Amino acid sequence: MRLLVLGGNVFLGRAVASHARDAGHDVTCATRGESGSPASGVRFVPIDRGTPGGLSGLSGLAGETFDAVVDVARRPSHVRAALAALAGRTGHWSYVSSCSVYADNATPGQRADGAPVVPAAPPDVDDATGEMYGPCKVTCERLVQDGVGADRVFLCRAGLIVGPEDPSGRFAYWVRRLARGGEVLAPGHPDEPVQFVDVRDLAAWLVAAAESGLSGPYDGIGAPMPRGRFLAEVAAGVGADPSLTWVHQEFLAAHDVRPWMGERALPLWLPLPEYGGFMTRDSSPALAAGLRMRDVATTARDTLAWLVGGRDAGEWEAADREAAGRHGLRPDDEAAVLRAWHERPESRERPESSANTGR
Repeated sequence: MRLLVLGGNVFLGRAVASHARDAGHDVTCATRGESGSPASGVRFVPIDRGTPGGLSGLSGLAGETFDAVVDVARRPSHVRAALAALAGRTGHWSYVSSCSVYADNATPGQRADGAPVVPAAPPDVDDATGEMYGPCKVTCERLVQDGVGADRVFLCRAGLIVGPEDPSGRFAYWVRRLARGGEVLAPGHPDEPVQFVDVRDLAAWLVAAAESGLSGPYDGIGAPMPRGRFLAEVAAGVGADPSLTWVHQEFLAAHDVRPWMGERALPLWLPLPEYGGFMTRDSSPALAAGLRMRDVATTARDTLAWLVGGRDAGEWEAADREAAGRHGLRPDDEAAVLRAWHERPESRERPESSANTGR
């Protein structure tokens, strides 16, 4: 199979290119090449979809056809330009969209083939950030289906993508934190669900979808699992045996602990019930269509190895402190919240176990 990856030098795009190369396919990556280096062993074509004429690099591929394309773009203008440049020269098209396209984040168990999506972005909106991220992804989905034909388009609405080379720091926060050990602040309740997909598993599925011609919308995400089990498996993967203290969401909000990602956040935690459907999507259609998920402990182990790299103990400790400030709770902030939790009058009256790891 001749595969064109629009991107291919960072995280998911790079993983797709690597997996397709290892599967024996002829892979071309068209990207700026500035955010990272394309996977070794693939052809690299420099383009910049953010500038006028930035797709001129594809002119070097004039006369060439591709069996499949994988695109991860978020800006509608980038998708329009790619479709115009590649019209009539491609077969199957996989567009990596997002679960952020969905309009209802509260209802558990929704499926990609029936869940309502947000309205598409207005025609003059191209900045796919903040509140416009979901609407711009909807616009991109429709552009691809209209330009290629819905029967040849795989809409992969990815959930939280985790694993080695993840630039977001969300999953990596828990890998770092549990590896550090000690008493760990765990948000909410151990039975609350989390949902995610290893980047390598998603990449393998995207390549398989191109090989088989899979079409239609699917959620690219694994089955939900209880947060307690998730943290226990991450701990097992990094060789740690931490003590988890579960703190309810009202207390966290009152102490300025924020959800999902960023400074003072606890990643993979969202307020309930308003986000009760965000990490409880019905992934059974994706699993039936070939998505395979590795165990969480393996993802955690491999992520830790990537994070540590060749650092010595001192370098790792410094990097850990810096990352905790950008992608979660700093150790001193976490300790302060835990101290306040244990000092509650009801805690002194009825001590709570802090050793529930969810196993």
